[in-house]
Amino acid sequence: MPGNNTITNALITGASRGLGRALALELAKSHEGIEIVLVARHAGPLEEVAQEVREAGGRPHAIVADVSRGSDIAEVAARAQSLVGRVELLINNASSLGPVPLPELADLERGAMEAVFATNVFGPARLIKSLVAAMRLGAGGSVVNISSDAAVEAYPGWGAYGASKAALDHLTRVWAAELEGEGVRFVAVDPGEMNTQMHADAIPEADPLQLQSPELVARRIVSIVRGVELVPNGSRVAAAEFAGRAS
Repeated sequence: MPGNNTITNALITGASRGLGRALALELAKSHEGIEIVLVARHAGPLEEVAQEVREAGGRPHAIVADVSRGSDIAEVAARAQSLVGRVELLINNASSLGPVPLPELADLERGAMEAVFATNVFGPARLIKSLVAAMRLGAGGSVVNISSDAAVEAYPGWGAYGASKAALDHLTRVWAAELEGEGVRFVAVDPGEMNTQMHADAIPEADPLQLQSPELVARRIVSIVRGVELVPNGSRVAAAEFAGRAS
């Protein structure tokens, strides 16, 4: 897909709300007829987004699954490829904060760190592994891993989440290095602070009016996908900075 702005299909995890929903709608609006595999844990909200995608001109496929479970990942990959063939664009957006209010590392309960990594690291890693073979054998593809500034900044209370996003950033770099020259592009995108339920859960005192809308960020991320050949393979990009550079 590098160098080709036409995207005929995509798979988005965490697609039932927030940035995932906004990305699905932006892709549907900007790529008429695009097939979008929508993955999330809850059927009701997922079907609502599927209907919105349909109304926006896309062709949605809803899959209820939990990306933290390996068995679910295998089913998602198999069903996605049976529905749309080779996945051209994979957006690993599903994320877990862990316990809220956010505890310091010393106060994390047993298993909390593992649960965060299961969603934020192991899920994306397994999904990439399941889908990348077809990308390599076909006409390539792009993988966008949604990161965070917590991956590079040490915020008290954000230890599990930040460490998981740092790991995801590094997996992005390693995948890019190992598949260099094979037509698959990888990028980790820091969306910035957004007015989402996840942000409200993490920082309930934040003023929503001071936060970016998921819709604005989605437009920026889609612009990164369109210009992915401008981004060094495997790099980490701040969505707002790329938007400024590309405009």
